[in-house]
Amino acid sequence: MTTNENKNENEEVTTAEVQEEVTTEATPVETTAEAAQEEVRGTTRETLDSGEIPSFTGEISEKTYRLEELQEASEDYTNDEYEILVKMYEGTLTDITEKEIVTGTVLGKDEKYVIVDIGFKSEGIVPINEFRDGETIELGDEVEVFLDKVEDREGQLVLSRRKANTLRTWQKIEECHATEQIIEGNIKRRIKGGMVVDIFGIDAFLPGSQIDVRPVRDFDAYVGKTMEFMVVKLNMGSENVVVSHRALVESDLEEQRAEILASMEPGQILEGIVKNITDFGVFIDLGGVDGLLHITDLSWGRVEHPSEIVKLDQRLNVVVLEFDEERKRISLGLKQLQPHPWDEIDTKYPENDIVQGKVVSIADYGAFIELEKGVEGLVHISEMSWTQHIKHPSQLVEKNQVIECVVLNINKEEKKVSLGVKQLQNDPWENLLDRYPIDSRHKGIVRNLTNFGVFVELEPGIDGLVHISDLSWTDKVNHPTDVVNKGDELEVTILSVDFENRRISLGHKQITDNPWEKFAQEYSKGTEVEGDVVKVTDKGVFVALPLGVDAFLPGKESEKEGKPADNYKEGDKVKAVVIEFDESNRNITISEKQVGNVEVQKSKPKAKKAAKSDASGALTLGEMSGLSDLKAKLEEKENEANGDKASE
Repeated sequence: MTTNENKNENEEVTTAEVQEEVTTEATPVETTAEAAQEEVRGTTRETLDSGEIPSFTGEISEKTYRLEELQEASEDYTNDEYEILVKMYEGTLTDITEKEIVTGTVLGKDEKYVIVDIGFKSEGIVPINEFRDGETIELGDEVEVFLDKVEDREGQLVLSRRKANTLRTWQKIEECHATEQIIEGNIKRRIKGGMVVDIFGIDAFLPGSQIDVRPVRDFDAYVGKTMEFMVVKLNMGSENVVVSHRALVESDLEEQRAEILASMEPGQILEGIVKNITDFGVFIDLGGVDGLLHITDLSWGRVEHPSEIVKLDQRLNVVVLEFDEERKRISLGLKQLQPHPWDEIDTKYPENDIVQGKVVSIADYGAFIELEKGVEGLVHISEMSWTQHIKHPSQLVEKNQVIECVVLNINKEEKKVSLGVKQLQNDPWENLLDRYPIDSRHKGIVRNLTNFGVFVELEPGIDGLVHISDLSWTDKVNHPTDVVNKGDELEVTILSVDFENRRISLGHKQITDNPWEKFAQEYSKGTEVEGDVVKVTDKGVFVALPLGVDAFLPGKESEKEGKPADNYKEGDKVKAVVIEFDESNRNITISEKQVGNVEVQKSKPKAKKAAKSDASGALTLGEMSGLSDLKAKLEEKENEANGDKASE
């Protein structure tokens, strides 16, 4: 320990005495302790007498003292002296706490660091790059720094200018949030969901929905702009700041909104701007108040999406349809400003007139044709073709196709228009009998086979049905494929025509004479016959007779006992007698047991016309016409008789 240069003579004497004792009388250890004790005591007395705090003069003591030596020397102080020393030492230090902002004085600086004295036992060093650009630092300036640590691993005082500025900024932002103060910020860049805003050097988040009251389409246009904001959310723990510019705009529009709502009433026409477009409608900004223009109120015609009619930021006039004052909901209309297209529908689209329209929708039962916006007609599937069997309208038309059609009917009350396409062509059924008279023979192509018959195409679009019973006079046809195949050419005759249902009945067996008329003569009841077994069943056997017809021999009419399958096989000869002849059902029943016991009954030949009628299975148009004439004559005679009675 050293003393000041201006110490008094007593101090010099004391020092000399101590040095003399150290060099002559004391042992090394004792001399060191006593010297240290005397030196400290002398210095303390000097300080107490003069009231000055000793300072370092640059001189270094020649001896290094150990802690134990100093502790031994301090034991010679009185309590009063020790307390005074402690107070003097504590008075040289500033009351500081870690993790707080303190004020210090700039003692020096160079290119990298700034030395700051905060009144602690040592100075702190702050990197010069932590001071903001343009901030001038001069010796003696007072600056705020953040006391990070009193001592680091090297015993150095750790200070930070940047953390001090950041903490002050957060405190300022917190104050702005609490007082709802308006602040300025610069939009730095765009991120997902919004923008990053520089607020006092802190990055804040600006959601896309909080930029303006209207949806923002071009976020990049805001980058680099300086705008006013309000802090709407703050979390200092997670360093999260959310700001809003929309809140300021809405507050400015509040007064304007109140004026609009106060004067609003249904039927009022207002100018607005398209703010947002959705699948179900359009939101219109009426000047601080939003109204909904539903998709059904955009146009009198069919609208697939509102974007077909309006565009974003478009200005347009709308009419107030409904205003809910409690919920502040406004329903708007656009089509109501245009005349209704059905007002003069009869004049614009007279019946039987040929018109053009666009296919806007296709259903299972027909196609909807848009004649103009708000006027649609239906072409029913039955009105698409005279001849084709259309299963779905998409076979003939497709969506957005422009087609010609004929106006069939207009129902103004129900706002329905019936249209037709087949009317643009001649009806092939009008002169059908001229081309296909009854009983005439034709050749056609088998187009389809069903369980009940065969569809034969006489000409493109004109088909007729050959019922399964009209395929053969003699064969038992279980399915049409037993006789014909799809694509075969088949000769048929016209049996009847149903104009109302547009159906033609055809026959194939009728192209030949009915052999059952001859069978009735040859195989009448009681006629003995002989033939070969062609088929064996559980109930009996089928026997092929001359003239190409089969007869049935039931098991109970067999001479042999037991099951037919045990007694007969194909090719066996059978002698029997006809016991039943059913011409209507085309059945001949024979018996072995009753041979010689059945009386022969010869059938009489039928009239040719009756046979023909039976063969066809249905009345011809000529026959139906004859019956109608007969009925008309009978009614006429009855009316005349009634008239004679009345005159009497």
